[in-house]
Amino acid sequence: MSDGSISQDEIDALLAGVDMGGMGASSSAPSAQLNESQKTALQSYVGDNIPGLSSNLASMTGKDASCGQTTIEVLKRDGFLRKIPEMVVASMIDYSSGLQGDHVFILPQEFAQKIVSLVNNEPNAELDEMSLSVISETISQFVGIQLTALDKNGLKGVSNAPAESLNVPKAMVRFPQQDFAVVTYPVNLDGTAFSFWEIMPLQTAIDISNAFGASQGDGAGFGQDQMGMNGMGQGMGQMPNMGMGQMPNMGMGQMPNMGMGQMQGMGMGQMQGMGMGQMPNMGMGQMQGMGQVMGMNPNVQAVQYPSLQMSPMGTEQGNIGLIMDVYMEMTVELGRTRKVIKEILGMGEGTIIELDKLAGEPVDILVNHKPIAKGEVVVIDENFGVRVTEILSPIERVSEM
Repeated sequence: MSDGSISQDEIDALLAGVDMGGMGASSSAPSAQLNESQKTALQSYVGDNIPGLSSNLASMTGKDASCGQTTIEVLKRDGFLRKIPEMVVASMIDYSSGLQGDHVFILPQEFAQKIVSLVNNEPNAELDEMSLSVISETISQFVGIQLTALDKNGLKGVSNAPAESLNVPKAMVRFPQQDFAVVTYPVNLDGTAFSFWEIMPLQTAIDISNAFGASQGDGAGFGQDQMGMNGMGQGMGQMPNMGMGQMPNMGMGQMPNMGMGQMQGMGMGQMQGMGMGQMPNMGMGQMQGMGQVMGMNPNVQAVQYPSLQMSPMGTEQGNIGLIMDVYMEMTVELGRTRKVIKEILGMGEGTIIELDKLAGEPVDILVNHKPIAKGEVVVIDENFGVRVTEILSPIERVSEM
């Protein structure tokens, strides 16, 4: 960066809050995973919906559509951002009942444009508001197929919020806060290969896999650091009267099925010879209560949570100076309205369209389609302009989004 410029990846990283120094580091690795049984069950659920996806795309576009072998993986936000293009169409269709959590579909711009162009019979269609509504309808129909499959397998009453699609930089997409499951769909539409992604919280993926027959027996949803003493299921609770004299040579390495919860009442005198060297698989998370077992008093402290109050803007500056020369689209919106297709097709020269703004009411000023201020229209040397009359507060900006 000797010329003072920064790459698009660095801009995305700054916007997304990604640590550039940690690119590829273990910090982007998920802390939990699906077990093989859950992956198989989830793959069965996805596979059942593939014919409906292909049929839905074919009926909407009037062209041949097929879907190849899907893949399922667990990722964090940073890791997923590195897999997808810089600009994407994000269709958010969150679960509202039955299942809870974010539910997002990510489409490359090229795939979204292909769908819209075929549906509207318009080559190289722009991804405007009307085009994005086509994407929302496509995703809504596919999710309807998914909900039917869930209902048939015992997940009754699952519903979703209306789909909302946005054409945005990938760093601006809202993802689940923790680890999430990603389903990759390779699609061939009208002879062109694309891929798109479905994202859901890991717990939601586990709930779906359970409905499709997943087994819980092999550490479902835990990473290696959380496994600790995996498999310790039988222990001292089943031999309450057995002292060390009756098992003089039995160390923890010889009792692979002994769980801490079943060692109640086992005092120091009964555990002679059981050192930490003989308990190689015992993690700290599974030694809670060990102090009471051995007659010690652990130091218990309350968890300290950070304040939820909004921090001053000055503390969020960081490296904002690095992107000061990045261009962003600014739009002044006079007003909006909604009309049925019949009215739109009937428009001609001289048609007057009534907007939802009153005469003299401030117009909205948007940056990248997000409202940031209000103003009034002025004329400057025969050109229209807008005078800023009000800057929206951060809370107002969030409520407008």
